[in-house]
Amino acid sequence: MARLVEPLIVGKVIGEVLDSFSPSVKMTVTYNSNNQVFNGHEFFPSTVALPPKVEIQGAELRSLFTLVMTDPDVPGPSDPYLREHLHWIVTDIPGTTNATFGREVVGYENPRPSIGIHRFVFVLFKQKRRQLVDKPSSRDHFNTRQFAEDNDLGLPVAAVYFNAQRETAARRR
Repeated sequence: MARLVEPLIVGKVIGEVLDSFSPSVKMTVTYNSNNQVFNGHEFFPSTVALPPKVEIQGAELRSLFTLVMTDPDVPGPSDPYLREHLHWIVTDIPGTTNATFGREVVGYENPRPSIGIHRFVFVLFKQKRRQLVDKPSSRDHFNTRQFAEDNDLGLPVAAVYFNAQRETAARRR
């Protein structure tokens, strides 16, 4: 399991976004049916414009999960004074299914970094019960740790992130 969190430590996801945790569920994030997210890999913003398929494996069917996607590098990695920017929240996702079976609390916002290379982090929490989650008042200044605490979610059970940077017209070709 240490090999699963090591890239999160190197990428400073653990530390800046999450506290250290032990992954206990397998989460697979895939864009456009064939672009799987692996820690630290880069995607063009045009590739991640639509919501990904997020699958949960290795969990009981009766388990429920909450998915959060944030960008801790807003507006830019050298001065992320808007940290974190919220991109997506889905709750009540049944185990062994995917995010489309959950309840979308905050709609998917496609990544559009303007300055530098940004990290986009998917975090999965196991819920203790079916629950209502308050929609944050703003997407900016979201805090994944505080959100987990406010909603009694505990530590994450899985996380993965990718990098993206502004896509110039020449790169889109």
